[in-house]
Amino acid sequence: MRKLALSDEILLTIEKPARYIGNEVNVVEKEFDAVDVTVAMCFPDVYEIGMSHLGIQILYDMFNRWEDTYCDRVYSPWVDLDKIMREQNIPLFAVQSQRPVRDFDFLGITLQYEMCYTNVLQVIDLSHIPLIATDRTEEDPIVMGGGPCAYNPEPIAPFFDLFYLGEGETQYRALLDLYQKNRAAGGSREDFLLQAANLPGIYVPRFYEVTYHEDGTIASFTRTRTDVPEQVRKEIVVDVTNTYYPEKPLVPYIKATQDRVVLEIQRGCIRGCRFCQAGMIYRPVRERDLEFLKETAKKMIQNTGYEEISLSSLSSSDYSQLEGLVNFLIEHFGKNGVNISLPSLRIDAFSLDVMSKVQDIRKSSLTFAPEAGSQRMRNVINKNLTEEVIINGAGMAFDAGWNRVKLYFMLGLPTETEEDRKEIAYLAEKIARRYYEIPKDKRNGKVQIVISTSFFIPKPFTPFQWAPMLPTKDYLGLARTVNTTVKEQLNRKSMTYNWHEVDTSTLEGVFARGDRKVADVILTAYKKGCIYDAWGDQMDYQKWLDSFAECGVDMDFYTTRPREVSEILPWDFIDVGVTRRFLEKEWARALAGETTPNCRERCSGCGAMRFGGGVCYEN
Repeated sequence: MRKLALSDEILLTIEKPARYIGNEVNVVEKEFDAVDVTVAMCFPDVYEIGMSHLGIQILYDMFNRWEDTYCDRVYSPWVDLDKIMREQNIPLFAVQSQRPVRDFDFLGITLQYEMCYTNVLQVIDLSHIPLIATDRTEEDPIVMGGGPCAYNPEPIAPFFDLFYLGEGETQYRALLDLYQKNRAAGGSREDFLLQAANLPGIYVPRFYEVTYHEDGTIASFTRTRTDVPEQVRKEIVVDVTNTYYPEKPLVPYIKATQDRVVLEIQRGCIRGCRFCQAGMIYRPVRERDLEFLKETAKKMIQNTGYEEISLSSLSSSDYSQLEGLVNFLIEHFGKNGVNISLPSLRIDAFSLDVMSKVQDIRKSSLTFAPEAGSQRMRNVINKNLTEEVIINGAGMAFDAGWNRVKLYFMLGLPTETEEDRKEIAYLAEKIARRYYEIPKDKRNGKVQIVISTSFFIPKPFTPFQWAPMLPTKDYLGLARTVNTTVKEQLNRKSMTYNWHEVDTSTLEGVFARGDRKVADVILTAYKKGCIYDAWGDQMDYQKWLDSFAECGVDMDFYTTRPREVSEILPWDFIDVGVTRRFLEKEWARALAGETTPNCRERCSGCGAMRFGGGVCYEN
């Protein structure tokens, strides 16, 4: 019987003790000391969110298929346990083996959103590992980061030994083999990191240095030694069918955020929305084979007992075999009461036809993401949705029996005007009006339209990476404009409006485009007690303001300052396939209000074809 890292007395005093005891359904058990290399994979947020992340499930399954490797999982302790662990000097532990994280060879931390950065420090600190990578000894695990935020690793570079840029199925085996070979040869930590830096997709920050101009912009980003690459290119899986995918995903004993089987149907996106980082960094589109998905779905349902399958993709409507897959899932699982969810669908007749097959229209709402209220702004962001298409799509949904619609928009987009913001309310009003064109005896009750706005945050490797954000004080004014206009509409009682938190958006903007100077601020804020900054009830914005002031770092430099396309950006040393020339061209087209066709309509020469394979039309 395993000995738990926490006593019964502690477990009885904390919220949701099942977060910390492991033994979930389909967990892999191996003798810790009988394998050659051990990996602790961490999601730096609360257990329920981390257990919902597909990437961790894929890597956990992949590592544990290798006989010489054992992979366990780590999550951020919630604030109640965090306090106890510090007071009683209890080291952070992996949930299944209950072994201290410091006993592992590797601590791998997935970086899914910028607001987890102080939680990254919490995990490293509670593991009794030095926070600064260069302070670590031969006794400490190799701390590595990956995930979408690793595409600008610089704000957290001092805390990591290495970053894995791209999809994990390609180079981790080589990385672990390199580690074992170096250890067998008596090599040092530094020896291993130097060898790792020469693997495709691996970035080791200590071998690179940054210099700055007097105005704070980057003067140079260079290697400190010539035997590491000048540029790091992302790794992708070209054949996403014949690769690793979990047939026995972990099933927690407490409800996770995504409490269902997740079936990833493709990677990448053809659409080219100019604000969307994922749409750029995951190019080219790569589809999974239909027969593979059918067999995998059967095995995952059988091995988990879940009663819902979610089809995961950046744009599910663009999967070429979607109709065949949905028809199979309905035929095979529908009679057993298994539901099918389809996020990321576009507003068209095909998508609504598919949705009508899988959703109970009395219980569900439809989610549309026009992103901008006016046609002018939708052209700027390259959304390629006309008002006619949006209203017709909503109308088809209403005619089919839906009466609840969620609409997602962004505020503060490049070139946005007050009239553009008012158009958000006008568009919602037109959609409500379309519902009431249905004869009263054929309506499904009252229409409910929920309008949600987030604040635009420029992300690396998008055409908007050069765009300024608005001053923090201006954002609430944008939301008030929309709110006031909503209240002026004829069908205002049918509409609800909510918006994202301003302070969080500003910080995210700093972290998204920050350089290494931001790391001092993150460390200072952490030492002041900042963790779980993505959680509204835990965020302490004043501590962040104090930290920026103490470190002499100007937030506006990273948010409201316009950037010249000639400026060296902190992430320019990374090659994601999509070329800088393409991004510059798209930025110019955005400012001119010109749209770019999606990849299937016409190739725009983004550069992703260099990786080969996928649904790419460059040739």
